[in-house]
Amino acid sequence: MDHKEITSKNRWTTAEIARMALVTGLYVAVTLVLSVISFGAIQIRLSEMFNYLSLYNKKYIYAVTLGVALANLASPLGLVDVVVGSVSTLIVLLLNYSVTKRVKNMKLKMVITTLIFAFSMFTVAGQLKLLYQAPFFFNWGVIALGELASMIVGGVIIYWISKKIDLTK
Repeated sequence: MDHKEITSKNRWTTAEIARMALVTGLYVAVTLVLSVISFGAIQIRLSEMFNYLSLYNKKYIYAVTLGVALANLASPLGLVDVVVGSVSTLIVLLLNYSVTKRVKNMKLKMVITTLIFAFSMFTVAGQLKLLYQAPFFFNWGVIALGELASMIVGGVIIYWISKKIDLTK
């Protein structure tokens, strides 16, 4: 293989970039339309359903991470949430990809993803503790339950969509 062939294999196509931008935009739109329940100590962020897309194609890790960063610009926690939220999302998505990549059953992958993301809500509880002196463990539990609810509802939606649309692209 020459340099040109290697370089072209590492680039995303225009269609892939457009799909990634669509996912980013959808994450932001769903978060902001439902902003009253997307931020704070009690939150059900339905846009978290897009985390499942990384199970179908690794490139969505970047799309969802960017969506979180942009959506969190509207967060009451400000730039702290933009940075902490997007970095923790990236780390958890990469960790989840690593944990689930050898699992063949999509429903099992989705259950694992749900549990990993619910557990990861200590980052939000930590921000609330640092910025507002809110009780860490109580908030972690409440936010984790909200994440669990979001991921279960979102998981059903994404699984249903995956039966109609090829999400591996």
